[in-house]
Amino acid sequence: MQRLSIREMRSQLGKLDALIREQHELIITRHNKPVARVLPIKHHKPRPNHAALRNSLPRQNVSSEVLQRNDRDERE
Repeated sequence: MQRLSIREMRSQLGKLDALIREQHELIITRHNKPVARVLPIKHHKPRPNHAALRNSLPRQNVSSEVLQRNDRDERE
């Protein structure tokens, strides 16, 4: 973690990505008080294939319409 004043951050703006890669976290200060924290973006997990997920689930014998109607009737 490295602390940079706003002035230092502006002067090193071109190297900001390298600083974040090296330090993993930057604290930006104004008058020696922290005002911001800069972190690298974490890579997201790939989204699941929804068609494959649906196909992996067992097939329901009762339609969702019937299940909803039964649920509503039970609450009345």
